[in-house]
Amino acid sequence: MDIKVDEQTLIVFDLDDTLYNEIDFLRSAYELIAKKIRPDEWKLLFSSMFSRYRCGKDVFEWLSATYGCEKNDLLKMYRYHKPDISLFDGAEQLLKDIRKNGGSLGILTDGRSLTQRNKIEALGITEFFKQIIISEEIGTEKPNRRNFDVFETNEGFNKYYYIADNFKKDFLSPNQLSWTTIGLIDNGKNIHKEGYKYMEEERLRPHYLVGSFHEIRII
Repeated sequence: MDIKVDEQTLIVFDLDDTLYNEIDFLRSAYELIAKKIRPDEWKLLFSSMFSRYRCGKDVFEWLSATYGCEKNDLLKMYRYHKPDISLFDGAEQLLKDIRKNGGSLGILTDGRSLTQRNKIEALGITEFFKQIIISEEIGTEKPNRRNFDVFETNEGFNKYYYIADNFKKDFLSPNQLSWTTIGLIDNGKNIHKEGYKYMEEERLRPHYLVGSFHEIRII
């Protein structure tokens, strides 16, 4: 799809499972924790942790019971570590193309402030964004319309886009605000797997769906 971008265009991105796969954040944290608990056999422990996660087990409860770790300490390590994560293919070039054509960029994401900002820093994209809105910092989460209204307080924009992945909460409010919404199709690794439950409601669906950022052309 083509997006015509100029100085009056604001394109806002979700973060998790939109700019990168959130499962990679989990893997990064699990690796750090495994190395901390069993540095001699961390790969075996990591493999066991990841397998338990995939089976829906409480990994931190198991670690606490098995190795005598404080669960709260494990959760802090998970939430606040500096992650080893990478942007989706084509994401960085898309951000560059938007800015090159005069458009502005924002991030709107749910989560803890430090956790999400660590992710953005690890991805090396902080400099691209005019405004970053994180739910913990403003006290509401998507689909609350307030999270999107914040962007419309900026003067000078008359075209708004939101690029995200979660049918349950991402598209309802921007659709109501007459933004153009673009959904990134699950690549098979998304944390939230139940999108099918919400796809039949037109108000929850994005206007467009793409399989990758390579399908978006900035003109």
